[in-house]
Amino acid sequence: MLKSTTLIYYDQNAQSFASTTISVNMQTNQNHFLKYLPPNAHILDFGCGSGRDTKYFLSQGYTVEATDGSEELCKIARAHTGISVKQMLFQELDEQEKYDGIWACSSILHLPRKELADVIRKMIAALKPNGIIYTSFKYGTFEGERNGRYFTDMTESVFTDFLQDIEGLTTEKQWLTSDVRPGREEKWLNLILRKIAI
Repeated sequence: MLKSTTLIYYDQNAQSFASTTISVNMQTNQNHFLKYLPPNAHILDFGCGSGRDTKYFLSQGYTVEATDGSEELCKIARAHTGISVKQMLFQELDEQEKYDGIWACSSILHLPRKELADVIRKMIAALKPNGIIYTSFKYGTFEGERNGRYFTDMTESVFTDFLQDIEGLTTEKQWLTSDVRPGREEKWLNLILRKIAI
């Protein structure tokens, strides 16, 4: 598969991207996610970037697997977390009922809508029964390339419509947050989704 513009962007800008995101405090969202999980849960950090969230989940005693599509970000995440980080595309996820939770923070938003639906179905398959997904999207209705990367933005109603075509998932909680990075005015839609029997 050809490298997407988004992956090329992250490979070329891995160091600067990591330095602006690695110390960002995401504990409110991380803890929202963790409270839905059983003790000693098995978590997939799906598009782990710098490894910031993997490191936090490990520090809280969870078993964590981390993946990213960018070879350069995988190297940074390995150094930051001390664990193996698998380089893979979202579309390559091929697990069955393995994880209690999948953390996809600001990651799957880089997929075009049709690919996003297919990847979410793979995420559902990879979750144990009643498993939990956390994911986040820039708030809005834009889809396309922006600043060298592809984005699919979401609002509450756009995501609700989008989810109607995907079986086996229900929205447990959704909330808006402001970007926690200094000087960023963007809003984010945060979602906790649960795998349900169909």
